[in-house]
Amino acid sequence: MKQTHLLRKCAALIMLAALPCSLSAQEHHCKNTEKAVINNIMTRTSVRQYQDKAVEQDKVETMLRAGMAAPTAVNKQPWHFIVVNDKAILEKIAEINPNKRMLKTAPLGIIVCGNLEKALSGDAQQYWIQDTSAATENILLAAHGLGLGAVWTALFPNKNRYEPLRELLGIPEHIIPLNIIIIGYPAESPTPKDKWKPENVSYNKF
Repeated sequence: MKQTHLLRKCAALIMLAALPCSLSAQEHHCKNTEKAVINNIMTRTSVRQYQDKAVEQDKVETMLRAGMAAPTAVNKQPWHFIVVNDKAILEKIAEINPNKRMLKTAPLGIIVCGNLEKALSGDAQQYWIQDTSAATENILLAAHGLGLGAVWTALFPNKNRYEPLRELLGIPEHIIPLNIIIIGYPAESPTPKDKWKPENVSYNKF
């Protein structure tokens, strides 16, 4: 009986002794995670040259999931993503949009669109632009975190850019292409720009 009691007491002491170590390890893991997240944001930069290497489907889906995890007004999720990995189509898009010539060497493009049928009504309809922009940034960060390079290339509101694309890909009128994110394994290592400017910040009033 005494031996059993002693064993239980020893077990309890061992658990208590181990508890601070577990908490310390957890805190250490959290700090590492925080650093990794901030580092991913601060080191992301636009990449315009790519290796001749396809982007794996699981990474494509991870980026799309990241895009759909973005904040969205009233949870309307007014987005649609057109994934283009056909080299012939990528080259055609580059031909009708000369500012997107990087598509000629890229293995992947994700066209981020707004779906007006899912958007709010009235003046609030324009929130689709904010929602899809947030989704775009999530995709860019996810690409960087996955070891890929990417660049945001604008379409909307320039009709000369997105109307030819609408015709090429058969995009219906209620779907508006906001941008094309060009993605691939980087063949260059551009230095991220330090854009921190304290003068662009106000507290409490302008």
